[in-house]
Amino acid sequence: MQQPERSRYGVTLLSYEAGVFDLDGVVTNTARGHCLAWQRLFDTYLSTLAERDSALFQAFDPDEDYRRYLDGKPRYEGVRSFLESRHVYLPFGKPQDPPDQETICGLGNRKQRLFEKLLAEQGVEVFASSIAFIESIRTAGLKTALVSSSKNARDILARVEASHLFDAVVDGIDAERLGLHGKPQPDIFRHAASLLATPPDQAFAIEDALSGVEAASRAGFGLVIGVDRAQQREDLLAHGAHIVIDDLAELMPPGVVQQDPLPEALGSFDRLVERLGRRLPAIFLDYDGTLTPIVDRPELAMLDAAMRATLARLAQRCTVAIVSGRDRANVAELVGIDNLIYAGSHGFDITGPDGLHMQHECAAEFLPTLDSAENELRARLADVPGVLVERKRFAIATHYRLVAERDVDRVRAAVASVVGEHPQLRQTGGKKVFELRPQLSWDKGKAVVWLLEALDLADDAVMPIYLGDDETDEDAFVALRERGGLGVFVGDASHATAASYRLDNTDAVRRFLGRLAGRLEGAS
Repeated sequence: MQQPERSRYGVTLLSYEAGVFDLDGVVTNTARGHCLAWQRLFDTYLSTLAERDSALFQAFDPDEDYRRYLDGKPRYEGVRSFLESRHVYLPFGKPQDPPDQETICGLGNRKQRLFEKLLAEQGVEVFASSIAFIESIRTAGLKTALVSSSKNARDILARVEASHLFDAVVDGIDAERLGLHGKPQPDIFRHAASLLATPPDQAFAIEDALSGVEAASRAGFGLVIGVDRAQQREDLLAHGAHIVIDDLAELMPPGVVQQDPLPEALGSFDRLVERLGRRLPAIFLDYDGTLTPIVDRPELAMLDAAMRATLARLAQRCTVAIVSGRDRANVAELVGIDNLIYAGSHGFDITGPDGLHMQHECAAEFLPTLDSAENELRARLADVPGVLVERKRFAIATHYRLVAERDVDRVRAAVASVVGEHPQLRQTGGKKVFELRPQLSWDKGKAVVWLLEALDLADDAVMPIYLGDDETDEDAFVALRERGGLGVFVGDASHATAASYRLDNTDAVRRFLGRLAGRLEGAS
């Protein structure tokens, strides 16, 4: 099979409609944690068996055993596959088996506990080049999905603030709920392509596991790319990879991967004004962390008089919209300026001057599910000191800023359990918050695009500018970058972001908006 030249990878990939990515070993470096958890599980269990029959103990090989029997496979299938290699045969049991049960499921659940402990102790490392590459193809207009055999996938994405990078996620919870076979079967890759409304032959897949490469190949993906993290290039090719790379940096056009620090918006104000030119700005603003500092409790986030005066002054010269995860009525009351546009619940509920009104047509169907999930969360977390379950009309936010570190994993597990029982909902992350939202293709980015079109601002005479500080704002940054607008990240922008500029804090936001208002006043 003739391989395309590496310098042409980027051009080749942009000819596809979508990209589907594995999690462990491609986006995040959690494979090491999984491997260590498996090693601790099997060495301990086989040592116990060796007390009965010494021939049964053969230490777990982190390289060979992990790669051959476990990497990329669903958890219980991995347990079965490894034990059979040691001629140990256990009953399958039930997924509800406790971790001390001597069944396939019991051992699999024990491994999950070990992995969660390691995750809490060591955190999650992301491959920066992978994040940069995914952002680049999304900017170019490609759709993206993530597939993983892990039931921790959504939690890990939320931890590393990368949920916004994927239009769809198919994880171990989805596979179990939908009866999808795990890798090397093609089911989860085909399902991911269907969620993106893209035929597999019009998409590429990137995997580092042999079972994953084989699954993507069986699913009929137009291009299967193997990432060689474990010195197995020839094996990846043999299992169906069309090309093999060492890192996603090789897929980027020259000079794109290295990401310079974002320019500071106040220091670069003259350059930003030059970019604005004769166009009129349309300003979109998050509330918490952007207009007001992050506080321990949501009800304490009060807009100060100076910021309110600045917003009112700016709104006299251009469109100003508040796009918040808060309920629309709540954020409108907190800001208290009549001629602004308010988009609440991440854009599910919008109102504004001159009768502007929109509520997502399908959102109301999810209210009974949100009611049920809220009740379950409150019941499960009732005895956790400091936790705050905040119900919004179209979302549930579980705040853990005041929760003791020892209890955070319990909160995380409760949220993951509830979302697993309600497939109509999806989990997103934020600053010290886990949020459940309707499983709908709608976010702040889509809400901003809707507003631009509804207000006749989607033309070359307007430059949209979005200011935000959190993971949920990345959707808006991406959407505006695709339409020639600007994103301004508020806070420490050392992590990957689709924004073009940064501001240090809410005081810098006020000064930036004030300078922009002054520029518009001077031009009138």
